[in-house]
Amino acid sequence: MVREAARLGPDIVLLDLAMPRLDGVAALGRLRERAPGARVIVLTSFGEDERLFAALRAGAAGFLLKDTEPADLVRAIRTAQDGQSPLSPAVATRVVDELPHGARVRASDLLTPRELEVLRLIARGRSNKRIAMELGVAEKTVKTHVGHVLAKLGLDDRTQAALYAVREGLVEGSGQRPR
Repeated sequence: MVREAARLGPDIVLLDLAMPRLDGVAALGRLRERAPGARVIVLTSFGEDERLFAALRAGAAGFLLKDTEPADLVRAIRTAQDGQSPLSPAVATRVVDELPHGARVRASDLLTPRELEVLRLIARGRSNKRIAMELGVAEKTVKTHVGHVLAKLGLDDRTQAALYAVREGLVEGSGQRPR
């Protein structure tokens, strides 16, 4: 499945967490690396908090339960295609309940490890080409990661991303403690 996604380059992947050979969360991590342009929506019958938050931390763009109506599934796919994160209502409630009221969401709660790495390099003034060379990936892959970082953090451009990273202490020598 991961190999096919890397070969085909889909825009959206629907992923079940219960798979025969590979755990869904592990597959999600591999998908994020091998098909970084794909937005992955977890579609599963499992709604336990541990799996939900592990999938979101691994880079899931959305999380739906299998009892989602077909029309709602189509709407969720379109929502993910537009860069938003579809969540089943029950899942959204658990996510909101998990966050303490008034708590600030950190980049590490929203971004994959690779996206955090790209954000740190943006804050150090690296171009996409330079980031690609440092990470050993294609420049197109870096552009995809930059797009995800901006969308997930609600930022408009690289300058805002760099300022965000410094303000959040994600860059060494920024005067802030890393989080």
